[in-house]
Amino acid sequence: MVDDLGDAVEVPDEVTRVVSLVPSLTEAIVATRAHALVGATDWCTHPADLDVPRVRGTKNPNLDAIAALAPQLVVANKEENRELDVQRLRDRGIAVWVTDIEDVPQALAAMRRLLVEALGWDAPSWLDDADAAWAMPRPLTRRAVVPIWRDPWMVVGHPTYTADLLARLGVEVVVPSGAEGRYPHAELSDLDDPDLADVVLLPDEPYVFTASDGPEAFASVPTQLVSGRLITWYGPAMLEAATLWMDQPGSQAGRPY
Repeated sequence: MVDDLGDAVEVPDEVTRVVSLVPSLTEAIVATRAHALVGATDWCTHPADLDVPRVRGTKNPNLDAIAALAPQLVVANKEENRELDVQRLRDRGIAVWVTDIEDVPQALAAMRRLLVEALGWDAPSWLDDADAAWAMPRPLTRRAVVPIWRDPWMVVGHPTYTADLLARLGVEVVVPSGAEGRYPHAELSDLDDPDLADVVLLPDEPYVFTASDGPEAFASVPTQLVSGRLITWYGPAMLEAATLWMDQPGSQAGRPY
């Protein structure tokens, strides 16, 4: 078998020991076969009661700790994890499956390949439900700037999973002229422009925007707090994200309208 990047990965017919280096995939694995997860990163916060050994962060995993857990497969992601760490694990003889996800269909397909083909498990019902939930995109009705950091300001660009997910919810993710790339830097004055966007969506990760940290920076464009997990995590979070109604003026992002 080959992973999403085309690299050959040797695994048994049915994997029973998994270490996940991707928070959203950790949640997906637990929702599918919890007892198979033997390790996760410090950033793997869902489910809230997750009780497995921690192997440090997504960008600086403890390779010795991972090896000591004797995983049959380590799950990683092209954006979340460093290629160097993946290669170092493989050099130790540890199988690593790397996912590559930039839009909703790719997320659904990548998780099915991971769970069914790589891990050898039956397709979970939550994944079938997610397929159905995202089958009908909504028409675009609002334009949004989505900051992910401040001082300096960085925003969601294209192509990204977040931009595609929001588009399917009726929200077009926009960036100022000249701001190119997946997560470009931008000047605050360029973001706070009603000719650019109808709303500024402020997620609580990776930067933790709150009611008192973020909205006060914008004088011309209304702001809306939103769950970072729901707009950036693939996996079971996709079922909750599909219930968001951010295309209606006055709606509360993160809850059905």
